[in-house]
Order: sequence, then C-alpha cells, then structure tokens
Amino acid sequence: MSGLWKPRVLGAWRMPATGPAILAVNHSHNIDGPMVMGVAPRPTHFLIKKEAFVGPLGAFLSGIGQLKVDRASADRAAIGQALGVLENGGVLGIFPEGTRGEGDFASLRAGLAYFAVRSGAPIVPVAVLGSSDRPGRLVKGLPPLRSRVDVVFGDPFEAGDGSGRRTRRALDEATERIQKQLTSHLENARRLTGR
Repeated sequence: MSGLWKPRVLGAWRMPATGPAILAVNHSHNIDGPMVMGVAPRPTHFLIKKEAFVGPLGAFLSGIGQLKVDRASADRAAIGQALGVLENGGVLGIFPEGTRGEGDFASLRAGLAYFAVRSGAPIVPVAVLGSSDRPGRLVKGLPPLRSRVDVVFGDPFEAGDGSGRRTRRALDEATERIQKQLTSHLENARRLTGR
C-alpha cells in the first residue's frame, strides 16, 4: 500500500494487542479492505464477497486467510469460519454496510452485531478516508497514485448490553448502539483529518 499511495495511519495503538477483535470498516472504495489489511497492527481476516474469489485473486485471498461469504443467504460456513477466527483470538474485519456505498455507516446489516454479541469481542471502528475522493489518471478505478489515504482507528467498544442475551431484540439494540458509535467515530475521523 505504501508503494502505491501515502497511507496515514492514526490511532492504530487503540487496537487490542491480543485477543479477539472485530474491525468495523467503512467501505466506499475497492482499496479500503486491502489498505486496512496492509496497515493494521495485527493480521486481519476479512469477510469478502464470494464473487471476488475468482482465478488467481481467489487463490491469493484464500492463501492470506480471507473468508469467502455468500451475501445472498445465511452462509453457515462463512459464519463458522468467522466465529473460529474470533474463538482463536484473531481479528475479524467486517464492512458492516455489506457493500460499497457512501462509506458513512448509514445502513448497517445485522452481521456485525451478531458476531460481536455472540463472541463478546470488542469492536474497533476504522474509518478509511480519501480512497474515493477522485479517480486516478492512469487507472480510473483507483485513487491517484501517491495520493494520501487516511486510516483512522477508534476506541474499542462492546456491542452487547452486558446481559449476554442473543435474542432478535438484543441484536437490534446492539445494531443501534454500534451505528451510533461508528457514526461518531467517522465524524471524529473527518474532523481529525480535515476530510
């Protein structure tokens, strides 16, 4: 990542040094996931749409420990693998919006709350800013080469209410808490970086 762009990483020290953690990353550009993988202080296993696992890229993604997920259904295999990462004290990366968009955490899917409540792992909010500001001249689908991309890690927080409940209502309440935390982190990251 540093060879192609100029990543500025802020707050990486906030990520727990050991134990399970979930990185909740906004998603407005294709390079957001690879950028976070490249600058995170610990190896991260992202849930990535199965459509990306094609040809040599698919073998590469599997080889570096990324997890293939079918977004069209409740993918039991992907859910089991993701929970396994957390049970083994690893870091799981999730785009809680489910797909690329504005990257503003406006609409969250329930998966993040499920993994956080089920595993008890803290959520670390991550804002990637600058990846979608303008297209590059050489490759329109990428940010300009050597442009700055900011990756801002926030304070870890617990999604559950401490009761240990895993009901639909508990997950809905956790999703609301998560959305408030992620939106607040994104606002703070924008102020901090001037973006």
